[in-house]
Amino acid sequence: MIAIDEARHQWLLYLKAQRRVAPKTLEAYAHATALYFGHMRAAIGNNLNLTDLSELTSADIRGWMAHLRGKDPPLSPRSLAQHLSAVKSFHSYLDLHLGIANTHVALMRGPRLKTTLPRPLNQDQAIGLMQDTLMRDDLEPWEAARDRAVFMLLYGCGLRISEALSLTVKDTPLSDTLRMMGKGNKMRIVPVLDEVRAAIDAYKAQQPFSLKPEDKLFRAKRGGDLSARQVQTSMAHMRGRLGLNERATPHALRHSFATHLLGSGADLRSIQELLGHASLSTTQKYTQVDTERLLNAYAAAHPKG
Repeated sequence: MIAIDEARHQWLLYLKAQRRVAPKTLEAYAHATALYFGHMRAAIGNNLNLTDLSELTSADIRGWMAHLRGKDPPLSPRSLAQHLSAVKSFHSYLDLHLGIANTHVALMRGPRLKTTLPRPLNQDQAIGLMQDTLMRDDLEPWEAARDRAVFMLLYGCGLRISEALSLTVKDTPLSDTLRMMGKGNKMRIVPVLDEVRAAIDAYKAQQPFSLKPEDKLFRAKRGGDLSARQVQTSMAHMRGRLGLNERATPHALRHSFATHLLGSGADLRSIQELLGHASLSTTQKYTQVDTERLLNAYAAAHPKG
């Protein structure tokens, strides 16, 4: 029987090569299982092996989860759920590939999570954001043009921040469509509006740096790669400037893209493809958002509302 750490290494390689799990998820799963092994070694002994893991009881698993809750600071319910998901994935791999099963882990339930619907901007807010970003007097004109170009990609193409920031100089000028590699190495083709293309061209013409074709397109103030944190900071500034609520984040622009398409008659399958969702159930949350908006409008406008 192989050692625990070797089994973990093979599992992570399997997730990367076969399941095409995103790098950040791999990192989180590796961290979660390292803590899991550490706790079980402290509870059972440093010679912990795969047979020991197969014999863990529900009480053992609950003890591990209680340990995570007791950390300082304690893990949030969502983080705790992610740790449990990682451990379940590892045990599932042991069962399917090494014949080492533990039904107690498979049946363990995680914390109940509150489901929150995305809060998209309405169309006036989204358009106002694009226009007002260019009017910031605390930025150089090329920085304002850069932020507007990023926001346009999120709202006009439905990209994730990481996807927008992955564009390189050689990807421009953009054509009528953009091939984008998303989560799980899922490739999708996204139409590019003339307004999005114009925003990219305007930024590229103004940015002051000498860039190579393989360099990232969007640059920070001193010439380094623009980070997601900097985009979030810019959005926070605009949120205060325009009086938007705190849930108006860069990712909310992606939600706005989907919700506004749905409200204009686009079907869910098309939106699923544009967003790069692996499952239609992920896309279906936007129907709830649009229904909520419709009911709010009805309540506000109907004489008996």
